[in-house]
Amino acid sequence: MRKLLAASALSLVALASATPAAFAGKADDTLNIVWERELENVDSYFNTAREGIIVSRMTWDALLYRDPATMAYKPLIAKSYKWVDDTTLEFELNEGLTFHDGEELDADDVVFTYNWVSNPDNGVKTQRNVNWIKSAKKLGKYKVQVMLKAPFPAALEFVAGSVSIYPKDYYEKVGPKGMALKPVGSGPYKITELEPGRKIVWEKFDGYMQGSPKGTPAIGKIVQRTIPERNTQIAELLSGRADWMWRVPADQADRLSSSGRVQIVNEQTFRIGYITMDAAGTTGDTPLKDVRVRQAISHAIDREGIVKALVRGKSAVVDAACFPSQVGCTAAVQKYAYDPAKAKALLAEAGYPDGFSIDFYAYRNRDYAEAMAGFLGQVGIKTNFNYLKYAALRDKIRGKEVPMAFMTWGSYSINDVSAITSHFFTHGKDDLALDPKVKENLVIGDTTVDLAVRKEAYGKALNMISENAYWLPLWSYNTNYAFSNDVNFTPTSDEIPRFFTASWK
Repeated sequence: MRKLLAASALSLVALASATPAAFAGKADDTLNIVWERELENVDSYFNTAREGIIVSRMTWDALLYRDPATMAYKPLIAKSYKWVDDTTLEFELNEGLTFHDGEELDADDVVFTYNWVSNPDNGVKTQRNVNWIKSAKKLGKYKVQVMLKAPFPAALEFVAGSVSIYPKDYYEKVGPKGMALKPVGSGPYKITELEPGRKIVWEKFDGYMQGSPKGTPAIGKIVQRTIPERNTQIAELLSGRADWMWRVPADQADRLSSSGRVQIVNEQTFRIGYITMDAAGTTGDTPLKDVRVRQAISHAIDREGIVKALVRGKSAVVDAACFPSQVGCTAAVQKYAYDPAKAKALLAEAGYPDGFSIDFYAYRNRDYAEAMAGFLGQVGIKTNFNYLKYAALRDKIRGKEVPMAFMTWGSYSINDVSAITSHFFTHGKDDLALDPKVKENLVIGDTTVDLAVRKEAYGKALNMISENAYWLPLWSYNTNYAFSNDVNFTPTSDEIPRFFTASWK
């Protein structure tokens, strides 16, 4: 299949070479972007797709903005913020801001938005984005307080991304259905045309705030089209009818780059791969209950070799159960170098000199999984390989039917350890370690706003996870972006394309 796709891409390069370019981009100040997923609802509170995040950041602003380069929180709608106590955030708002329909943006809109999305009766799809909010209250025309249900320092991540501020008067009038058809925001671009699931047209908002950390939009119009077929996207790009696409497979990216007609830029993402092992014995009397077996598995797999040969790009081996930039993540943990001799010795010490057989599951990157199974076989661990769809595998893990699996996690692009380590190691449905000391430290890290205390607690938890080999963290993932030679575009590790920072060369 991979060879077939590569051949198809090569033929498209040849076809596009014979097709006159449409010059639909720079010539008329219109950036044409294509992606494959249908986004049926542009209202960010009623979709769960990453494309929905892209649309949200273009169209709406939040109180704060996380700089994707420094990961620092910067004022956006709010000109300042402070923690009043562990469960209260206070914001002073910028004055003179307006929504795309001319309505002034003030405390009423912020309080309305926070109280509306935090009410579970209103049905916000991704509850984890808003279920930490207790309520919000107005202290003045440009001053608000947001109350949390419990101490939750990662709240700033959601304040800076997931909780976009909606216009109170307009949203009360049209509701979610109206917002989905005629969106009104305060972001750098306003939606002027919308065909749900097929096409979105933005024009830069001339009334956008001065000095925004998002910058001043440079391109006049941005047009998004949904094209499900990857090869059709490539043909559009090479013919000049599209200026940008993403998630291009490595072999196709190589061929596109060699055409000289587009730029290929690779960037790593927050997503990491890992092998989860049933250390707690939830599936029964498994060899994985022995720490020496888990450590043997960790030494048996050549992660660096797989990254170089298969994953490629800017991906890198990770040793801790988190993405390196995330608040609280540390590289100062026990590391497992590729050492098959040591793996065999640990297996013999654990009572398995001839190895053993075990069920091994995966849901994506079959070639990566098969490579890992091959390495395990070389030290005597015979894998019964099972390849399932994600939802089916997730349910089997939660049903305590999976002793070992190759999985991935993108942390919802949240730059905080609580979005990954705490999810998997605080005795929830996906925890196969059930270590009370790990949970204790993660809870400390999750519930204090003192950064030093958080880092210390998370560091202890991550070290215990590594020393006990509850997970074998594998590598970070990467994404290939392909775009016109006329475009300046910088990908970011949180995998949220920011077209409001793009410009023409």
